[in-house]
Amino acid sequence: MSRIGKKPIEIPTGVQVQIEGQTVQLKGPKGELCRVFPHEMGIIHEENVLTVTPHTNSKKGKELWGLTRTLLANMIIGVTQGYVKKLELEGVGYRASTEGKVLNMTVGFSHPIVMQAPEFIAFSVEKNIITVSGIDKEKVGEIAARIRAIRPVEPYKGKGIRYEGEVVRRKLGKRAAGAGK
Repeated sequence: MSRIGKKPIEIPTGVQVQIEGQTVQLKGPKGELCRVFPHEMGIIHEENVLTVTPHTNSKKGKELWGLTRTLLANMIIGVTQGYVKKLELEGVGYRASTEGKVLNMTVGFSHPIVMQAPEFIAFSVEKNIITVSGIDKEKVGEIAARIRAIRPVEPYKGKGIRYEGEVVRRKLGKRAAGAGK
């Protein structure tokens, strides 16, 4: 038995659930999400509760049980509250700005980096903090990871793009390493 999979999902007020076969569509105050789930899973909507059960007792059904429940719960949180990832720019001359749905970054290259926001994703910049927000947890995390991959934090001076609150282990340079001899 999956400990996560057997937990029921409470549906908050203001969220509409529509299930057609293996397709689940959720509408909430923040937007609308739709996802197709594997045929091994059964999704039951009763009053204000969603429950997930495997159709078969196969290994694949057991593996997907907790995942399906978590994906549904993330969809409900997304359409009610949304998701936010914050990234910090650290370095001399590193800055970012937004123009509509376009993020412009100057992060030490000879040219500025321009990134277009995909559908349902919004960028905002405040001082040296880039905020990526949206209703789909996967897309928000993926876009934040792509931005971070442009200039990952280097361990010697700590320059680069990092998640807010991320701790970077610093290394000693050549001078400190050679001084011990």
